[in-house]
Amino acid sequence: MDTQANLGERVLALVAQPPDTACTPSARPRDAAARFIEGAATKAGLAAGTLALPPGPLGWATIAPEMLAVWQIQRQLVADIAALYGRSAELGPAQMLWCLFRHTAAQALRDLTVRVGERVIVRPAAQVLLQRVAEAIGVHLGKKAASRMLSRWVPLVGAAGVGAYAYWDTRQVGRAALQLFESEQVIENEPG
Repeated sequence: MDTQANLGERVLALVAQPPDTACTPSARPRDAAARFIEGAATKAGLAAGTLALPPGPLGWATIAPEMLAVWQIQRQLVADIAALYGRSAELGPAQMLWCLFRHTAAQALRDLTVRVGERVIVRPAAQVLLQRVAEAIGVHLGKKAASRMLSRWVPLVGAAGVGAYAYWDTRQVGRAALQLFESEQVIENEPG
């Protein structure tokens, strides 16, 4: 449980402040975003695969750095896609959480956003809600990290599998960002 709480804290720190980006709005943001997604997916796959190479117990020590390296690549991808669409000002912790973890922890994110037709309604995310969502994601990621320990016992095959998953996962993050920033986004006001 301690590891899951730690993962929740890391997730919250990861999304608290979107990273800076050198990207500017694009006349063809979807095409530019597709190139960014492919580049980030390749980079994430290589980083994860390389960090998954050490075998056995030594490899266990690389699980957290591997996850953090992939998340850093993914959060930069989300910030870059927001900038390509000229919507960096709309990128906050709720949007970052939704893009990064929607495909792996959708149930935990149900309180942050709802899709209505072509619009995405982003609910206000007080720090308490963000913390609760991050903890739920941490629980999910703790289970995922435990399953990754098995890949460390078969180094080459495990590394290839981890790299392939990171590639796929990063493409899913990019698709979520495209979906969010291509659609109209309504940010609800906090009640009262």
